[in-house]
Amino acid sequence: MQTIFITGASSGLGKETAKLFLANGWRVIATMRNPEKETDLIGLENLTLLALDVTNLQQIKDATQEAISMGVDVVLNNAGYGLVGGFEGYSDEQIKRQLDTNLLGVFRVSQPFITSFRRQGKNGVFLTITSAAGIAANPLASVYSATKFALEGWSEAMNYETNQFGIAFKTVAPGAMNTDYVGRSLTYVAHETYEPLWNKMMAGFEDGSTNVVFSEPAAIAAVVYEAATDGKAQLRYLAGPDAVNASKTRQQLGLQAHSEQISELYNIN
Repeated sequence: MQTIFITGASSGLGKETAKLFLANGWRVIATMRNPEKETDLIGLENLTLLALDVTNLQQIKDATQEAISMGVDVVLNNAGYGLVGGFEGYSDEQIKRQLDTNLLGVFRVSQPFITSFRRQGKNGVFLTITSAAGIAANPLASVYSATKFALEGWSEAMNYETNQFGIAFKTVAPGAMNTDYVGRSLTYVAHETYEPLWNKMMAGFEDGSTNVVFSEPAAIAAVVYEAATDGKAQLRYLAGPDAVNASKTRQQLGLQAHSEQISELYNIN
């Protein structure tokens, strides 16, 4: 029985992925900040719940050591949240927290598993959830986009480092999902200068002019499962129609023309 270690499994994509792997005969180590509050996954066969806040160094040490002692084949770095609003309005603490969670948390969780896989000679797989915002940046999500672009680059570089040991690094870049992400995992920083742009973006989501198509988490989880099990040396898996469209459009138009298209879409003059 193969085992996957998942961060951020309390809701949304993390929870759906846990359910899908369990249904396919895997053992799942699902981590979250408050496992004592979990009611949906508790008691499922072949499931282990562990407490893990990816900004807490002691919890990272405890959770990764326990997981390694159980045996892990795939690591899914899913935990994260969105910081949105005009960059001018961000506090230093807000910026640090976004980097600490979305970027440094992935680094810290991954490192002990890399060492374990290499020493065991195990063909482990690391999957990191990035975003369509790591393919083409979005206004009012500058630091969030920065973390997702950074994770794409880190994963690619790590793959070069570790494929000599049979260890693969891949990313899954989802578009928008039908989850409670906005209420649960989104921090909005209001700044009056950028309110018109924010309002236009929100209106665009409602009327469809932003071309965002919301996917069900289960559909994105299926792409995660594919990436974990297909044995391909593929660096990035696009998940959801808007992520696929963003990638194709940028490739077809080129960076400059695509950025001009995005600028025109959000032009408030």
